[in-house]
Amino acid sequence: MDLKKTLKTLYTGRSHRATGFRYGLISFDVMSILFFVMTAAIPLGPAILLTDILIGLVILADFSARLWIAPNRWHMLRQIYTIADIIVIFSLIFAPLINESFAFLRVLRTLRLLYSYHVIRELRSENVFFRTHETIILGIVNLMVFIFVMTALVFALQHNSNPLIVTYIDALYFTVSTLTTTGFGDVTLPGTQGKLLSVFIMVIGVALFLRLVTAIFRPAKVRYICPECGLNQHEPDAVHCKHCGESLKIETEGSQ
Repeated sequence: MDLKKTLKTLYTGRSHRATGFRYGLISFDVMSILFFVMTAAIPLGPAILLTDILIGLVILADFSARLWIAPNRWHMLRQIYTIADIIVIFSLIFAPLINESFAFLRVLRTLRLLYSYHVIRELRSENVFFRTHETIILGIVNLMVFIFVMTALVFALQHNSNPLIVTYIDALYFTVSTLTTTGFGDVTLPGTQGKLLSVFIMVIGVALFLRLVTAIFRPAKVRYICPECGLNQHEPDAVHCKHCGESLKIETEGSQ
């Protein structure tokens, strides 16, 4: 069987085999992200270096396969999650082999979280639960991506100069306490750069947090594009578009 056709079936098909394959990739992403977070502040050793390279090769194989079967490769290369993948692959495979001074790139591996947006788009087309609760799920993903990327930025900028930011956990603690405006004061970022970064975390982070709270407590709506007017959010039990009156055929999980 043609390899390209097989890969396209696995990445875009709706069979149980294809679905299992994509969920396997999601599980790998979750485990690799946890590994990135836990080892962000640990000096490179043989075991971590080998694991880095193996994870990088898997991500490279996944990236190459998706690029090969993409109908528009240039469009794919311009996507933010694709750029994040390229940075992660470089930091995993090439940077450790060139020089230890490139180790700061290791914190950028949390950018792999950006791929979760692509995953959610895939799940939306396959899973009624994700379509029904997409606003809440996206709110959680937005918040988590912001927390981990900001934590990586704080760690990268401060761990060599700030004695209060020694580990990735220190940076995570500062980011969360700043985001929630708790501000215990035991960990701070000195200088103009540190103050501006703290302000940015508070302003953007609180906005994302409030958006998530709003999504959780307001009535849930289903994403379904009306074929007539294009309205893309409707009540879960809607049979007509409230904007133009067009009949809707929203897929549900059936009667309980």
